[in-house]
Amino acid sequence: MTTPDFTGKTILITGASRGIGRAAALAFAKAGGEIIAIAKTKGALEELDDEIKEITGRSTALIAADLTNKEINQLGAVLSGRFPVIDVVIANAGVLGELAALTDIDERSWDMTIATNLTANWNLIRQMDPLLRKAKDPRIVFVSTGTTETFKPYWGGYTVSKAGLEALAKTYANEGEPFGIRASILNPGPVRTRMRAKAMPGEDPMTLPHPDEIAPLILELSSPQYSGLGQRINYRDWKEGQDKVEGF
Repeated sequence: MTTPDFTGKTILITGASRGIGRAAALAFAKAGGEIIAIAKTKGALEELDDEIKEITGRSTALIAADLTNKEINQLGAVLSGRFPVIDVVIANAGVLGELAALTDIDERSWDMTIATNLTANWNLIRQMDPLLRKAKDPRIVFVSTGTTETFKPYWGGYTVSKAGLEALAKTYANEGEPFGIRASILNPGPVRTRMRAKAMPGEDPMTLPHPDEIAPLILELSSPQYSGLGQRINYRDWKEGQDKVEGF
């Protein structure tokens, strides 16, 4: 599989300090992209920047921010002063929320889960849309979950927020099509991340894909060659297809 070339392209990634977001940031940087990394933890962002510098010799634009705060409303204006376009957005930031029956979820936990997984992404596309429209082949990937297929008991807050995210993504895909924007939805499935460990503490993490294994699919969905519109891509299905091609 050939890695797409992102030289000269600017990629914004939320939740970039760890897990899938961090793996994506490193993969895009290795592929020549200029990275804008957003996360709440400043120290982890600085560690990411150090690693990207060591690998590529280039710096990363770091934004330590909580996407649920109103200050994010200035994100588009701040970035437009430095970046003429945004070529790719990876909407990866998310929270697990409270794993409990719908009737037992604390109201503040519910509000926080919806605010982070859904409302913040609505705000993100509002801020990024003008910059995406200026790009030649703009792409945006929304990271979702498999629970929107199974509606697993006690995962209600997470599932409902991600189902809303998928509706948001598909709507934006149709609205962005006239401007060349291609939006897609990625279901990575169970991955070896801190969030997964929190949700499933008894699970052997070594049985799960590493975030680095998800990154090639994210790059593929972000490439100019990808023409899907609002499609939902399951990592495991994609991986099976890759394995069949390689084993042919």
